[in-house]
Amino acid sequence: MKVYITRPVFDEAIDRLRREFEVELNAEDRILSKRELIQHLRDKDGALTLLTDAIDLEVFQSAPQLKVVANFAVGFNNVSIDSANKLGVAVTNTPGVLTETTADFAWTLLMAAARRVVEADKFARAGNFKAWGPKMFLGYDVYGKTLGLVGLGRIGQAVARRAAGFNMRVVFHDPESIPERVIKELGVTRLPLDELLRVSDFISLHVPLFPETHHLLNDRTFALMKPTCIVINTSRGPVVDEKALVRAVREGKIAGAGIDVFEKEPEIEPGLFELENVVLAPHIASASHETRLKMCMMAVENLVATLKGQRPPNLVNPEVWDKRRA
Repeated sequence: MKVYITRPVFDEAIDRLRREFEVELNAEDRILSKRELIQHLRDKDGALTLLTDAIDLEVFQSAPQLKVVANFAVGFNNVSIDSANKLGVAVTNTPGVLTETTADFAWTLLMAAARRVVEADKFARAGNFKAWGPKMFLGYDVYGKTLGLVGLGRIGQAVARRAAGFNMRVVFHDPESIPERVIKELGVTRLPLDELLRVSDFISLHVPLFPETHHLLNDRTFALMKPTCIVINTSRGPVVDEKALVRAVREGKIAGAGIDVFEKEPEIEPGLFELENVVLAPHIASASHETRLKMCMMAVENLVATLKGQRPPNLVNPEVWDKRRA
């Protein structure tokens, strides 16, 4: 069987696949165009893809032998699940493994934005630090403040656990049912979204991208926040209306932000570059050596299992598998 890898990945993953299949890969660290994807997947049985690869109906239809798309990501909004179901292609993802690493990075952004670390670093490197001053780079305390979590899934819960060390009041909003034992264990309080936005000193987003979460933060919702509030996004870029975020920061409706994901990656709203009180990162929340390797090997094992006729461990569309077994 033939497998295609859309971007350079870890050698361990390539070696594992080559023990089982004929492997072709994109050796250039760039996003392939749709035309290129179609060309490379035309005769493939499996694909290891990234969140940056748009796998839509046209791509699926061009690859009649394709049996599995193993996405190297927790999210899978880059893959048309309806099209995969229609054509009988299994889609897998890599959940769970990046929970703690992403929670760490949400805190990294929160602390960096609260204490103006990036601004201060640029200032020091430019040789502008001449003397200590009592009003130099004043930021905001984190200890004892209120943290609002929009989404209390795996990552949201991991962020909440870290907040305990800062003696923070943690409130959350999640339309999904959260077990009472989890709420009690974490010591968090459920609030309606608007109320959470009003009372939080820091707001961290941990929701998937669905139509109902698109532009969840917008002009209306930013206007509800405290002028000292700092917003953190390590979920999905389109959850935040970036133009509205720029307006909110410029007009002093919020104090700043820490952003790891963007609406039109790799494009970034130009207005954000002008705001020193916004920390920008290029989608690196899961970028630790340990976590990215684990994610990659999980995607590989999903792919291998499917092509060997076994149910993959992290199947996004089980209905496809059920039809195969019927």
